[in-house]
Amino acid sequence: MTSMMVKTNSPRKTLPAGIGKVLKRLHYPLDVIRVCVRWYVAYSLSLRNLEEMMAERGIEVDHSSVHGWVIKLLPVFEKAFRKRKRPVGKNSRVDETYVKVKGQWKYLYRAVDKAGNTVDSLLRAHRDKPAARRYEKAIEQNGEPETITVDRSGANLAALEALKGERSTPIKVRQNKYLNNVVEQDHRAIKRIIKPMMGFKDFRCARIILSGIEIAHMIRKGQMCDDGAASTAAQQFYSLVM
Repeated sequence: MTSMMVKTNSPRKTLPAGIGKVLKRLHYPLDVIRVCVRWYVAYSLSLRNLEEMMAERGIEVDHSSVHGWVIKLLPVFEKAFRKRKRPVGKNSRVDETYVKVKGQWKYLYRAVDKAGNTVDSLLRAHRDKPAARRYEKAIEQNGEPETITVDRSGANLAALEALKGERSTPIKVRQNKYLNNVVEQDHRAIKRIIKPMMGFKDFRCARIILSGIEIAHMIRKGQMCDDGAASTAAQQFYSLVM
């Protein structure tokens, strides 16, 4: 952690070309920034927790600066991760959970395959047919599913029925509350991370942060392809911007 102990005024020499375009006028080394971003999305920590933890390591950083790093960097992490994400199974379980944004409950649509691997996720403002329909289009980025299992949600079922009619080989849709236990259990890992955040203040920021939480969660589940050099979850996460 010695690279984290000294504040520098010339971090650009350590920044990869793509990251340098995103992060401007920073006065911290990339190692510090990456650690703060990963810890925030990988563990149940608030921004002020991170501020205190960095102070104990001799690094003076304001919690608002950490938030700025998170919002700027996570889209870069997500873009890189999508290229290295392992294929998922053809049988998906779709469900939504609740996330508070600006004091109001919003809907986080998530899907996992029958082995528990994350297929995709999307935060939406409303729980209706268009919301569910848009999420199913996101699922297609992972390949055409053969079977999709939903609970008793009418919105999810209506969207899937419309989706089935547009394909030469229709997707098999099942409504089974108990078969969806795998995705409902998987929600807990995401909710545990966001609990210390006490709700999100902005919808766009919520989407970005949730995408980072999903990345950290998928890496833990072994869903990232690597060349063998990055053995731990932390090393794999950091390699996305190296």
